[in-house]
Amino acid sequence: MLRNGEIDLSEIKRLLRRFWWILPTTTFVAAAIALAVTFVLPKKYTSSTVVLVEPPSVSKEVVPTLVTEDLYHRLASMKEQILSRSRLQPIIEKLSLYPEERDKKHMEDLVDKLRQSIDVALMEPMAGSNDRQPPGFRVSVTFNDPRVAQQICTEITSMFMEQNAIRRTQQANVTTQFLTQEVEDAKRKLDEQDAKLAQFKRQYLGSLPEELQSNLSLMTGLNTQLEAATQAVSRAQQDKAFNETLLNQQEAAQRSSQLGLSVQNQDSLDQQLAAQQVQLSELLGKYTAEHPDVIKLKAQIEETKRRIAATTDNKPTTPSTSGPTRESAQIQQLRAKIKLDDISIADALKHQAQIQQQISQLQSRVQASPMVEQQLKELMRNYQTASDMYNDLLKRQQSSSMVGELESKQQSETFRVLDPPSLPLSPSSPRKIVFLGGGLAGGLALGIGILYLVALTDKAMYTERDVEVCLKLPVLTLIPGQDPMAAGVRARSVKTPKLADALASKG
Repeated sequence: MLRNGEIDLSEIKRLLRRFWWILPTTTFVAAAIALAVTFVLPKKYTSSTVVLVEPPSVSKEVVPTLVTEDLYHRLASMKEQILSRSRLQPIIEKLSLYPEERDKKHMEDLVDKLRQSIDVALMEPMAGSNDRQPPGFRVSVTFNDPRVAQQICTEITSMFMEQNAIRRTQQANVTTQFLTQEVEDAKRKLDEQDAKLAQFKRQYLGSLPEELQSNLSLMTGLNTQLEAATQAVSRAQQDKAFNETLLNQQEAAQRSSQLGLSVQNQDSLDQQLAAQQVQLSELLGKYTAEHPDVIKLKAQIEETKRRIAATTDNKPTTPSTSGPTRESAQIQQLRAKIKLDDISIADALKHQAQIQQQISQLQSRVQASPMVEQQLKELMRNYQTASDMYNDLLKRQQSSSMVGELESKQQSETFRVLDPPSLPLSPSSPRKIVFLGGGLAGGLALGIGILYLVALTDKAMYTERDVEVCLKLPVLTLIPGQDPMAAGVRARSVKTPKLADALASKG
């Protein structure tokens, strides 16, 4: 008898002793039914193959890969593309799948049915491996015909191989084309910066920062040259003045010899006039202009001047009327020297002006050097930026071209079929062992359930505890039980009010 729906160990033993045949019966019947179902259900065959993902034969450090997408995402994307209607419908038409259903169902339903029969599962990396990328994937196709399942698996595997090659080649080509366009744009910008820099250097030639020290050195040298040129001009002018003095003396001597005594008298009057003027200067330094000596000396000077004027008016004519006067060789040499001095002075002045002009140019270049340096730095920064970008893009383009060559030569990451799709000899569904195990488990569960129902519906009292629970009275005595199978009676605990009263009176 169950109490509150609970069953104890003794009750389980009692049930098993009485109804032991229920469990093997239900188990055997359920297993037989499950085994029979395996013969009734349609057979399904599974063809599978393993595709390994082989790494590139060339190290990534030598030729970096362009496919940065994770293998999980890449395979998931490829799976969606391959299992799309546009890829599965040609397989249905090529292999003439579902001939009985093609007139009854829409093509979308057939594609969904075929899609459900295809399974693509990634292989887990080996435990302890540093590379977390899957080493490959498994393609499985389940169909009611083993050869058709093998053909479908072959088609799906070929699609994966083809899609991977096309995907990597397209990505390499697209990347190469993009980088080629970027390299052309970068080269055009670099050429523009180079032209600007060259034009700037031509415009400010001599004022560039690297020419500052040379300009200062040139200015020092030119200042030295200017000083030398100035000294040369001064010496030439002194030589000319000396030669002119000598020429004047020679000419005066020659005229004196030609004019004779009148000239000598005139010279003496001139000397006398000069002496009187010197004496007048001395007297004026001592006395005022009203001093008698000063007045007297002024009168003598006036007299001497009149005499010089009279002598000049009465001077005989020079013999030039009779013919040209021939100059002496010394006078001719002096005139030639003076001409040479004039030429030397002109050359020296010209050279001096050139040096001064050069110094002015150098000074303007030195003064403009800070401004030119600032502009040059900005141009150099732009040029360096354009150059770095061009070199980086050119390097990437070359790497992309090498990756494209590796893809064309199948030297990059490839898919390799480990084994061709298998031809299943035994059906994968329904599996007899699975159905048989399920039938045994189901029959055993059914038997246990039947036993529980039997125990639940049994209201007989078999133990003292059952009596106390059922009658809610204490047990005073027990009647020994007999074997129910032999005597046909049950061992019961009996308790009645009369028996209790009799026992109480005896006591």
